Amino acid sequence: MEDKIKSFGKLVAESNKIVFFGGAGVSTESGIPDFRSQDGLYNQKYKYPPELILSYEFFWNNTEEFYKFYIDKMNCLKYAPNTTHRKLVGLEKQKKLVAVVTQNIDGLHQKAGSKNVYELHGSVLRNYCVKCKKFYSAEYVFNSNDIPKCTCGALIKPDVVLYGETLNYQILNDSIKAISEADLLIVAGTSLTVSPASGLINYFKGKNLVLINKDSTFYDQKADLVINDSLGKVFDKI
Repeated sequence: MEDKIKSFGKLVAESNKIVFFGGAGVSTESGIPDFRSQDGLYNQKYKYPPELILSYEFFWNNTEEFYKFYIDKMNCLKYAPNTTHRKLVGLEKQKKLVAVVTQNIDGLHQKAGSKNVYELHGSVLRNYCVKCKKFYSAEYVFNSNDIPKCTCGALIKPDVVLYGETLNYQILNDSIKAISEADLLIVAGTSLTVSPASGLINYFKGKNLVLINKDSTFYDQKADLVINDSLGKVFDKI
């Protein structure tokens, strides 16, 4: 494993247009629960299945239950960036990392200091009135004792992509462009099972593809380097 980490460090040192594509595993080392692991949200018992609660249709038809779950389980404000987040900031400052593409909605990359971040599934930090589009902070939503409402009386919706919604076209296109132009693509902390995000790896045409994940993925055979270890351990060594 140490040899693989050294090889990874060498690839990073030799590359000049790096794109990092990350999933839930990037944030779990900050303490944020993931969704699909044995202890993840999707394997816990609620009145309704979490995948149903976090759907566009459920948000509109059962808003009170949606917000009970959302406020209880999706609050990321107390968590801090970890080693991986901080090392990516360093690579960006060195002009080696050109973009972070993330499936996470916690805003930890920006909290760490990353500037060029494409949030495929949105962010809990942004919330908007569905009628007048007035902005509301995450603090306003998570500190609400009832359904968050705008001053105009309309619902406030988190700027996250719920099941049944499409990804933001501009963010998706920008992510594809960044990945297709990269010379090194680092895919980390994701099982690559959620589409359409998982399909973005197919746009990579650069020199080296590195997959870092605790478990194997369907795309391992396409990678130039596969590291099945903790992200913090790997990034701490580069």
